[in-house]
Amino acid sequence: MKKFLNEFKTFAMKGNVIDLAIGVIIGSAFSKIVSSLVNDMIMPLLGLILGKISISDLTITIMSRLGSDPIIIKYGVFLQNIIDFIIIALSIFIALKFVNRITRKNEKEKEIKQTKEEVLLTEIRDILKNK
Repeated sequence: MKKFLNEFKTFAMKGNVIDLAIGVIIGSAFSKIVSSLVNDMIMPLLGLILGKISISDLTITIMSRLGSDPIIIKYGVFLQNIIDFIIIALSIFIALKFVNRITRKNEKEKEIKQTKEEVLLTEIRDILKNK
């Protein structure tokens, strides 16, 4: 049992697991922010444009057999979740594009900045190749 716990501790303390946990926590908080943006800012404006209709309240009611409750399809909530998804996906795309741009810029700077030793060694290598 002790060996199992030590293996689990080694696994849990690896950088990837901790990075994943941090990503999940940040993703959860980001999801709340986007949901608030959609529910509290975008949807009311969209409802105002559409004539004071709350999109999340849009439903279709289907009457069922006699004596049973009607079936309510809440397609407005579905539309709101689609808008949430699109905003989250767009935000992630923009953030990744920004990170990739910074990463590429840093890589180019590293390639450009060669030490004197690297330049000298490169020249020696090229001379040796030509001989």
